Amino acid sequence: MNRERFLPALLVVALIGTIIELDMSVPSFPGITRELGASESAVQLTVTVNFLGYCLGALAHGPLSDRFGRRGVMLAGNTVMLVGALGCAVAPGIGFLLGSRFVQGVGASTSVVLVFVIIADVYEGARLLRMYGLTNAAMSAFMTAAPALGGMVDRTLGWRGNYAVVFAVTLVSLLLMVVYLPETRAERVEVSARQVAGDYRRLLRSGRFVAASLAPSLLFAGYMVFIATGSFLYTDTFGLSATAFAGHLLVVVACFAVTSLLAARITALLGGPGRTVVCGTAATVAGAALFLALGDGPLSTTAPLALFCVGFATVHPVVFARSLQVLPELRGAASSLNMSARALLVAVSTGAASGLFTGDPVVTAGAMAVATAVAAPPALLALRGHPAAGERAAPRPDAVTGADRAGPSTGGSLKARRSGAAGRCSRVPRKR
Repeated sequence: MNRERFLPALLVVALIGTIIELDMSVPSFPGITRELGASESAVQLTVTVNFLGYCLGALAHGPLSDRFGRRGVMLAGNTVMLVGALGCAVAPGIGFLLGSRFVQGVGASTSVVLVFVIIADVYEGARLLRMYGLTNAAMSAFMTAAPALGGMVDRTLGWRGNYAVVFAVTLVSLLLMVVYLPETRAERVEVSARQVAGDYRRLLRSGRFVAASLAPSLLFAGYMVFIATGSFLYTDTFGLSATAFAGHLLVVVACFAVTSLLAARITALLGGPGRTVVCGTAATVAGAALFLALGDGPLSTTAPLALFCVGFATVHPVVFARSLQVLPELRGAASSLNMSARALLVAVSTGAASGLFTGDPVVTAGAMAVATAVAAPPALLALRGHPAAGERAAPRPDAVTGADRAGPSTGGSLKARRSGAAGRCSRVPRKR
């Protein structure tokens, strides 16, 4: 069976449950409070413990995948998420629900970490950018649709129905992974807690990794500040109906999603990754500045945000790919550190913006402007002096055999290029 042709669709499907599991649950909070007799603060803790599990899991999945392979950890992590979703759906009390949400968070981080590692294992150049663009667009669409879907399910099936939907989605994606997900890491390395800590220290001491990791995470945090406060801003401050707000939100999300899908073509059109990052960063800075200066109404807010999203979606795949290329032998650990740090940045920035939000657009615009201003220098520095995603690097030695990884630009099986080292494990051809 040729599993490779199913891989792009499979990786998108693997992200669905992970992306919707948190936002779908929020509309169910009043129903949980009533049925389980819990306080509002206790129900809100379901978000906190889920986030805690997510961060801890994210730190572990990458190194574990370096030791045991991507496929095995993907299957195990999504099984953990499946168990957590089932526990939430049948929870008899708030304590059981909190424990299940923690378990669900640990499992939910698996796909977010490893989908991007698998993409970096398999694809190169323009194909790599296209795959990152595809996953970014899908994640944005799922994230936007999740609250509305959660509200609809809650009205139809009650709060347990939301967790049951996540269980069903996770089960389907897990079964598809069992059948179609290939192993994309041929080499295995011994992993210990001391070695993992050393790998993380090595990554954090690399200025190039820190720059390439920090820039897209900060821009994503700025984007999430808008998502967290946008409904209040448009409906309460600007006086729009929920339907009108949905239209403005659709414009913003569509700008991010469509640009993400066209990321590889945009990079080629602009003349390469370096110019792409410069132009994309300029667009994010301009969008944030215009929102801060002019964002006192629906149109004057949506237009700058659309520009910000176009720039963000242009920069993200190039710079994020670079974060996994700085130390390719630590790709799993790098993705783990990326996603865990990103989750913390989003939590801190959205929490601060929500706490300070009074209905004034300046609060949202100011938070986005700060995140963008801090992100711009590392984004511009991330690619300096090194080949980036979309550029052809010189052949690098194989981690196991020391042989150069050379081959035609059309890809081909790595088994034929690795002096037999990959013969121990079936592997997807690496696409350029």
